[in-house]
Amino acid sequence: MNGRLEHLKDAILSAEPRLCVERARIYTRVYRENESLPIARKRALALRKTFEESSIYINDGELVVGNTASRARSAAIFPEYAVNWIFKEIDGIDARPAESYGATAEMKAEIKELCSWWKGRTLQDRAEVNFSPTLAAINESGIVHAEGNMTAGDGHIAANLSRVLSLGVGGYAAYVRRTNDALDLVSYEDFKKRQLYLAMLDALAGLSTWIRRYEALARSQAASCADPARASELEEIAHTCAAIAEKAPTGFRQALQLTCFVQMALQIESNGHSLSLGRMDQYLYHFYRKDSQAGLVTPEQAQELLSCTWLKLLAVKKVRPWSHTRFSAGGPLYQNVTIGGVTREGKDAVNELSFLILESVGDMKLTQPNLSVRYHKDMSDEFLKAAVEVIKRGFGMPAFNNDEVVVPGMLKLGVSLEDARDYSAIGCIEVAVPGKWGYRTTGMSFLNLMRVFLATIHGGVDTKTGRTFHGGTGTLESFKDFDELMTAWKDQLAYYAKASVGIDMAIDAAL
Repeated sequence: MNGRLEHLKDAILSAEPRLCVERARIYTRVYRENESLPIARKRALALRKTFEESSIYINDGELVVGNTASRARSAAIFPEYAVNWIFKEIDGIDARPAESYGATAEMKAEIKELCSWWKGRTLQDRAEVNFSPTLAAINESGIVHAEGNMTAGDGHIAANLSRVLSLGVGGYAAYVRRTNDALDLVSYEDFKKRQLYLAMLDALAGLSTWIRRYEALARSQAASCADPARASELEEIAHTCAAIAEKAPTGFRQALQLTCFVQMALQIESNGHSLSLGRMDQYLYHFYRKDSQAGLVTPEQAQELLSCTWLKLLAVKKVRPWSHTRFSAGGPLYQNVTIGGVTREGKDAVNELSFLILESVGDMKLTQPNLSVRYHKDMSDEFLKAAVEVIKRGFGMPAFNNDEVVVPGMLKLGVSLEDARDYSAIGCIEVAVPGKWGYRTTGMSFLNLMRVFLATIHGGVDTKTGRTFHGGTGTLESFKDFDELMTAWKDQLAYYAKASVGIDMAIDAAL
């Protein structure tokens, strides 16, 4: 790790986590002024205004740019999801025993004022109205825990970054526009799709504007920079941003910077964790190989750019209710990068970029990104040993996913062979095919299996609340043998699993 990276890393790690009000201020204004718009349109318009108006910065020494709040390690407020927990916790959020956030009295007062407008208008409000009395009681009991699905975006996706990089922002907008123009507006389904496509066009226009703002900022800083070397770096940042604001990237640096912008944009839009970057060594490789063969990038330069990207991921913060934070202090965001595995054709997918990603993560020793290596029986000993050497550095990465188990498992679920071979890790332990699915299959509510077990051995009575949601078939004393106990437990689990799906559907309907 060179001096630049040490400086950037120290600056991020030494920054006090703080709250940022900008996003909440913009979103509240846009929603208040456009209450008649469908939710998708309001969300997109608010995102566009955030791209256009929120603070951006380029810190000294940065080579990859993008930020989700007004300063590094600041957390934006997302009032459209839920505000009840904010009212309960905002006054003491800077005094938490862990994962506290600095906030002035003025900031707290403004946050309360903004959140007041959202009472009765949040995702949590709309979702809880959808609960039946039984589902509401089960959710309140904590046997099924779905709070995180309502108080923040949950993410748990890997975007189709291959398509983004092949089309570019402008090309993606043109694709959406053509699809929208082909709709039959006397069809109800097409009418609903139109609202989504118009929202997507707003979001993409905002993304282009946001990238151009970094171009302008980099040029401005370069013009006033007394250090010729740093001025040249800023000009390169400006050139990179100008190239990808509309058009598809043509080189490694441009592709990596656009990937970072998309990742930051997803965080700004949804506040989701487990927003993962998929198979980065696959969709970026042809850009790297092209530039490397042309002498435009060296392995050392590529590794430095990758490390700068990891620092951008580290700078992202997400403020959560204490009910969640007390179990996950440190603010993990589970932004997973996957390397290795096999190609869609079944061949070994490891390449030079796989090694560079592995080494850059190993050198930086950060909590972000999560790094996952896909193992398969034909993986080279060289790459396997390189991964083990990084594990020996003692910071818990990379994790391993076994293609010999995951791919056949996906085939059993009906996933095509090509897609199954193209899976990536999501968050911490889930897997998904980038651009194909997420969240509802990998990030829905939690089911407390031991609470269900305790209910099973107490005749169906939940021992914490004293309520019987599903009548049992016996007690620990009355079960004749272990098989009878297991049958009773499975019966209880089936009931609560169905309730979990019902709770999740009620939330989904409120989105």
